[in-house]
Amino acid sequence: MTIEADDHITTDHLSELASSRPFIKIDGLEKSYRSQDGASIRALGPITLDIREKEFLTIVGPSGCGKSTLLKLLAGLIPRSAGHIHMRGQAVFGPQQDIGVVFQSPVLLPWRTAVENVMLPAAVNKLDTARSKARALDLLSMVGLRDFHAKYPNELSGGMQQRVAIARALMHEPSTLLMDEPFGALDAMTRENMNVEIRRLWAESGKTVVFVTHSIPEAVFLGTRVLVLSNRPGQIAEVVDVDLGAGRTLDQVTSDAFGTYTRRIRRHFNSSGAIE
Repeated sequence: MTIEADDHITTDHLSELASSRPFIKIDGLEKSYRSQDGASIRALGPITLDIREKEFLTIVGPSGCGKSTLLKLLAGLIPRSAGHIHMRGQAVFGPQQDIGVVFQSPVLLPWRTAVENVMLPAAVNKLDTARSKARALDLLSMVGLRDFHAKYPNELSGGMQQRVAIARALMHEPSTLLMDEPFGALDAMTRENMNVEIRRLWAESGKTVVFVTHSIPEAVFLGTRVLVLSNRPGQIAEVVDVDLGAGRTLDQVTSDAFGTYTRRIRRHFNSSGAIE
């Protein structure tokens, strides 16, 4: 498959993102845990942030700062300790039908083919099989795997498996895609190609994407904004607007503008070491 940059994303589109109303509103969000001796340990927050509709927000921070915790709170997978999350004006208290989640591991069922794995959400919800299969095949086409629809996970590369997982997360047509280091286990070349691919999918699908990563260059390349979290308890150190033009290509990684963004973000971690 030929990987192409998202050249069709216009400057006007990026301007629209910057001026759009909050889609997800986070207000005073905190998460604490109880230690074995009964003490309360704050892992995250307080966080107050507006996430814009159709934006690509990336999140970076040192290990243990609460990046994945924040994503799970947004997905409604764990209860918050304080604060509020609203999506389209509605409070988030549990798992949301309108949210798709992709984890670092694809978590595909080995006894199901690629198309059957994509169809899993439809099977759980007992939707029409024929219609669901047609949509699953369309999604596999979107991620470049239509010809591999009958293959089992052990017949697919790591990058292919992650594409299947992304297609599965889109199966129920969520407005928001939450991604927790989905490319962390891939080799460098596959990871670069997947970065270009996920930008293309974002541009084509019109989804709101929140993407956690340990890599500063990946965060800059993918994001329309980068949320930088501090050491635990994770709080907002800075939110960086990224303007790298209408399209993103891998050649931009060596540009002066790209370097300026990565240095700006990396300065937050000079005292504690690199986070990549």
